Amino acid sequence: MTSAAASLERFAAGKLSALDRKSLRRRTVETRHRDAVHVERDGRSLINVCSNDYLGLAHHPKVIEAARAATAEWGAGSGASRLVTGGHPLLFQLERRLAAFKGTEDCIVFGSGYLANLAITPALAGPDDLVLIDSLAHACLHAGARLSRARVEVFRHNDMDQLRGLLAEHRGEARHAMILTDGVFSMDGDFAPLPEILALGEEFDAWTLVDDAHGIGTVGGGRGSAHAFAPPAAAPLQMGTLSKALGSYGGYLCASERVCELLRSRARPLVFTTALPPASAAAALAALDLVAADPALCERPLELARRFAGKLGLSRPVSPVVPVILGSETAALAASAALEAEGFLVTAIRPPTVPPGTARLRFTFSAAHETADIDRLAAALKSILQQTEAAE
Repeated sequence: MTSAAASLERFAAGKLSALDRKSLRRRTVETRHRDAVHVERDGRSLINVCSNDYLGLAHHPKVIEAARAATAEWGAGSGASRLVTGGHPLLFQLERRLAAFKGTEDCIVFGSGYLANLAITPALAGPDDLVLIDSLAHACLHAGARLSRARVEVFRHNDMDQLRGLLAEHRGEARHAMILTDGVFSMDGDFAPLPEILALGEEFDAWTLVDDAHGIGTVGGGRGSAHAFAPPAAAPLQMGTLSKALGSYGGYLCASERVCELLRSRARPLVFTTALPPASAAAALAALDLVAADPALCERPLELARRFAGKLGLSRPVSPVVPVILGSETAALAASAALEAEGFLVTAIRPPTVPPGTARLRFTFSAAHETADIDRLAAALKSILQQTEAAE
């Protein structure tokens, strides 16, 4: 081993040891997904209660068949960027469907939701601009904000008074301004106060970007967080993913025609990335058909989340994401292991995914879950929490 390779090994070993001491090391475990909610791990069958497949569509026969047929006809991959070899017809069809579904003029499909958020803000903001972002917004929104090289100000979670104060203090110095937020926050399951955010955006001429990855298919009749309000609170920049409730893979931005046209030339993760495979586009189209045909499908995950929360005396959820905050990393890991022993897969969520001192179990509910299994989960967790309190 060369000296350079040896120093790299020492660096990696030291970092891993530090993560181990803090119970923050991540490990991937081979897991076979038998259907939307059942997995096999280490020879055991577990009920998955931490997936983002909220509607169970990743395993729906019509979605699978659409992906299979597209692959057979068009191939497994797209070969290059759409700007190099041209866009596949299915991608154009998907963009039209998403724009109609979200009520916008146009849409761009990206390779993933993370890539979408790395693309949007840097394409619209630069060094002379101001970006304001919720402290609990997804990591890719924060990454996109930093990549823009704009002045970035972070406001406390859903704190509209602080957001107003930051806009009043810094907006006059900036050429343009953007406000970035999740619609449904991925780790807490709460909504952003979109009507208030959009009103501030209008008052201070700030463009609002909403990441609705966990809203589409689950709230607002399936149309997302904007439609959870009356009247709907639709931002000019509506980002989302195909990989959660729609059971496929990819990300998108729904916006005006001119904004989308600008991003087609300036969004580097679009220009310099191979386009989405035909199978992913076809699967997402089939999923959108199922969502449109069955409104009750989109309601069931929230119904189950509320049933679960009610049995544990938790606050009434507004989305299918229910956090149970345990505080320490070791407590979260122990509770996760105890639930796995009871037949449930619920991964412990630890910093930096969540703020220090808020390690938790993050429960997510799918339309494919059986009510009896959710009741059994609630009973198991209640017993585990009681045993933990007694031990303390």
